[in-house]
Amino acid sequence: MTDTIYALSSGALPAGVAVLRISGPKALDAAAALVGPLPEQRKAVLRTVRDAQGQMIDQALVLVFQAPASFTGEDCVELHLHGSRAVVAAVYRALEALPGLRLAEAGEFTRRAFENGKRDLVEAEALADLVASETEMQRRLAVEQSFGGQSALYMEWAQRLTKARALIEAELDFADEEDVPGSVSDQVWAEVGDLYLEVEQHLAEAKAGEIIRDGYKVAIVGPPNAGKSSLLNALAKRDVAIVTDIAGTTRDVLHVDLDIDGYLVRFFDTAGIRETDDVVEREGVRRAKDTLEQADLVLLLQEIDSDPQQFAVTGDAEVLKVGTKLDQHVHRTAYDLCISTKTGDGLDKLRDLIATKVKQTWSGGLVPGRQRHVHYLKEASHFIQDALNGTELDVRAENLRGAATSLGRITGRVDVEELLGVIFSQFCIGK
Repeated sequence: MTDTIYALSSGALPAGVAVLRISGPKALDAAAALVGPLPEQRKAVLRTVRDAQGQMIDQALVLVFQAPASFTGEDCVELHLHGSRAVVAAVYRALEALPGLRLAEAGEFTRRAFENGKRDLVEAEALADLVASETEMQRRLAVEQSFGGQSALYMEWAQRLTKARALIEAELDFADEEDVPGSVSDQVWAEVGDLYLEVEQHLAEAKAGEIIRDGYKVAIVGPPNAGKSSLLNALAKRDVAIVTDIAGTTRDVLHVDLDIDGYLVRFFDTAGIRETDDVVEREGVRRAKDTLEQADLVLLLQEIDSDPQQFAVTGDAEVLKVGTKLDQHVHRTAYDLCISTKTGDGLDKLRDLIATKVKQTWSGGLVPGRQRHVHYLKEASHFIQDALNGTELDVRAENLRGAATSLGRITGRVDVEELLGVIFSQFCIGK
């Protein structure tokens, strides 16, 4: 925190504009060494950028943000340069030559924002998700979490637990005092019970957060030559998988990511499931079965009028029976849907069906965004449950304290030092 750091905070070069951020105790002096007298705070002014020898590097817009009114909470300067690799490299060399300055590490600007109380951990993680978002729903989920709504919910729960604990401890410590009720259990435990239900309902939405961030997984399975690879290619509208008439062509799991109505949908093409003596194909079948277990939706493909095969589908995935090669056969009611990748018949209906199902997972609202959040929410839920089921008041109060601490660890309010390196190392340089 004593170093002054700098890095490119805009996109990949070359670009129209490159935003270079400098943050730390020497940020103002470092910027002044490059551009001369600095403009007043939050006023963009055009300046000439020069190196230590006075050679002109570029002209840039200069913005000054003095602590604590900056992204990091420190003195911060932004140089809006022309987005040339050579320009940015020259400015880097000029900054590197100044004492006390160094290139920022991954996520270091955001970590400093956290350390200085500008953002909590939930907001910081959501900011990383917002930067990395590729679909509309990923953006919406990140926005829901990055601007304080999620944190406010967890803080409100923690405050309710603290209030309940205070009332219980008042009963324990001042039971003989006239101004303390003989028992506060009725008012405390009814509210704690309501809170427990709220936490459990929130946890039930965790799958939705996982699907939005990591994608809705659709496994395409079936016997050899059922048209699995052809369907993957048709959905992707390009040749992702090799298609032949030879059974067992697909040996590994192939996947393609598609944006369907703002949702990330990941389609997995798997090896044909059958008994085989081929070692490589057998491994492909094993991987196909693993993919099946992790899927949110299974498309069970089978050529229309072929002998039926039975597949054991484990897990909670919904299964759609899809008849293939409709161009060669008549539609059969034994299938949920019949398609032809050759003529395109049924493909639009299949896409619409998948879109309908993925939209049912999340349409907005606060949901747990990461496994770390889920872990501590479950921990808090267990503490609350133990408090509700306990008999000794002092032990029940301690369980409520444990629940509040678990919620605090989600936002970073308590005991999170060991988490920081892991969390902020996932950020890009310059953020």
